[in-house]
Amino acid sequence: MIDRPVYMDAIFSGLEYSPVVALLGPRQCGKTTLARIVEREQNAEYFDLEDPADFARLENPMIALEHLTGLVIIDEIQRRSELFQILRVLADRNKGEANYLILGSASPHIVKDVSESLAGRVAFIEMDGFDIGEIGAENFRKLWQRGGFPDSYLAKNSTVSLRWRNDFIKTFLERDIPQLGISIPAPTLRRFWTMIAHFHGQVWNAAEFARSLGRSEGTARRYLDILTGAYMVRQLPPWYENMKKRQVKSPKIYIRDSGLLHALLTLDSEKSLFQHPKFGASWEGFALEQVLKIAGVQDVYFWGTHAGAELDLLVIKGGKRTGFEFKCEDAPRMTKSIHIAMHDLHLDRVFIVNPGRKTYPVGPNTQVVSTGNLNKVIKAIM
Repeated sequence: MIDRPVYMDAIFSGLEYSPVVALLGPRQCGKTTLARIVEREQNAEYFDLEDPADFARLENPMIALEHLTGLVIIDEIQRRSELFQILRVLADRNKGEANYLILGSASPHIVKDVSESLAGRVAFIEMDGFDIGEIGAENFRKLWQRGGFPDSYLAKNSTVSLRWRNDFIKTFLERDIPQLGISIPAPTLRRFWTMIAHFHGQVWNAAEFARSLGRSEGTARRYLDILTGAYMVRQLPPWYENMKKRQVKSPKIYIRDSGLLHALLTLDSEKSLFQHPKFGASWEGFALEQVLKIAGVQDVYFWGTHAGAELDLLVIKGGKRTGFEFKCEDAPRMTKSIHIAMHDLHLDRVFIVNPGRKTYPVGPNTQVVSTGNLNKVIKAIM
């Protein structure tokens, strides 16, 4: 088992100051494993709503929960969204006597009323698959190819890993989405998801997706929001400010897990990935996710102009602006686009992340960063 101390620390820290801690993230990313460790350490009461017996125990939730003290853990809580109202009452009633750790596979805007019900009472922790800080930078190629889901990354070989990812996609579409109360035919949503894989790293174009699906632009947008809310897709918002250049104002879209991207593109080996037209975009999405996980920031954007200048990632923290470019090249260089971004966005620094082994400067406040040094460099500036 691979230790995940950052998430464990976040859980225990959250429980110290909040009556409810919500650990959210995609299914199979390791939430239950962490919760079981917490259960043993805290001697907690555990409800797994995928277990029919536990599901039945919460048919009358107030009766089942109101007498419990200490830590109460509820896994897959989105299967009983009415519990959020109950937890609001219990959190207020049992202050100092009971805390609640809830696990969910959908973001708050997908699960009805969660934010409103628990406003001011809940600490949110967003969890994802493994990152290079957890598995070691020397293993980044395996992580890039297989993705961060523990069962995929730890599979005994690439064939088993790919089979797991294909089964995950099928189960997600046929079981998990309907359990959220969303009625979209699985083949339709899979087709849409596969389209996103082919547009991975590009600016969202609702009209193009709508035409391909034979649906309205509103429907295409709804599908995108559903996959985003289930942590399968990332919408990276655009940054734009007052300047005389026409700027891109639609989000860029990514499949969040590189392993699922490769499965949707039917890439069954590293060789097939290197030969695929989405090779560079795959690296961009993978490196982007690693930066976001290590940096732990929410104020992130991309920037682009209609004239072609762009910046893959803009991170704003503490009043400072840091730019990131992701290049799957042996020796990335300073580009005209980076010069323009530094000038127009008043960037303090730019990092060019590549899969090489060396870290070195390429221009004023601009540095190529190897994957091996990524964790160290980002933590030093964030």
